[in-house]
Amino acid sequence: MKKKLNCVLLVDDDDGTNFINRKIIEKAGIAEYIHTSLNGKEAIDYLSKVSKEGIYPQPDLILLDINMPVMDGWEFVEVYGNLKIGQKGKIIIVMLTTSLNPDDKKKADHYKEISDFEFKPLTLKKLEEIIKKHF
Repeated sequence: MKKKLNCVLLVDDDDGTNFINRKIIEKAGIAEYIHTSLNGKEAIDYLSKVSKEGIYPQPDLILLDINMPVMDGWEFVEVYGNLKIGQKGKIIIVMLTTSLNPDDKKKADHYKEISDFEFKPLTLKKLEEIIKKHF
């Protein structure tokens, strides 16, 4: 990858998973900045925050867990779908989950906002495949 992504947003309630995912992304050298949110509401708040220059964060890639407290991945996608275009940008959302329920994969396929569905754990190889496929 020649050009780094501006930002990757990790949305997962597990600190250990976020730590490992951050290390993998750093090792891959694919992002200028990595932001972590512990649930969907924190992620929506982050995406809705305007800088002093009037610009929204607009990460290039969101790695989204399904099962989280406060606001889960499905609720996040519903709210995300209603954000203004300037808040969403051209974000690629990858559901990254431990769920082996085939209904979750089918459900993800029905959301135009969800670009991909991957199983945890994130690995360097999986991350490289996501980058190659979507960027």
